[in-house]
Amino acid sequence: MEKKKSEFREWIKAIVIAVLLAGGIRYFIFAPIIVDGLSMMPTLHDHDRMIVNKLSYKIGTPHRFDIIVFHAEEGRDYIKRVIGLPGDHIEYKNDTLYINGKPYKEPYLDEYKKKVVDGPLTEPFTLEEITGRKTVPKNCLFVMGDNRRFSKDSRHIGFIPMDKVVGKASIVYWPLSDAGIVK
Repeated sequence: MEKKKSEFREWIKAIVIAVLLAGGIRYFIFAPIIVDGLSMMPTLHDHDRMIVNKLSYKIGTPHRFDIIVFHAEEGRDYIKRVIGLPGDHIEYKNDTLYINGKPYKEPYLDEYKKKVVDGPLTEPFTLEEITGRKTVPKNCLFVMGDNRRFSKDSRHIGFIPMDKVVGKASIVYWPLSDAGIVK
């Protein structure tokens, strides 16, 4: 009888430790997210399920073109691509991104650019025209969705403070047809 009680206690202990460990990993390190909407097409699809690495920016800084998740003002989390880092001057002209006067290629947009026949995928703008600032402020990011015509991003909601960033999203795990590392 005593052996059964001891074995039962060990099982309970193991289950409690496993639940605490899983909860800690989910809360502090990784979290699942479901893409809601078409703003990141063709890179991400509506209802793709991804893993967000919450530690990615606790120990480092975002890199240009990372896909991040951040808390938006509406109480929702958004997923967008980092275009501008602190101190950057951003401009679009002739469907080309210019950062600090230098043109940048955006290969993740090539598929959509080929399909557009009625104008540019990304309407021309300068950072100053849409935000009133010449450069991205300190501790902020300028983000955009890949589906430029249908994305609510920094062109509409402004700069994203670094403390609102949840983490980097780079792994799609469902559906299996989309599974893999996102670039």
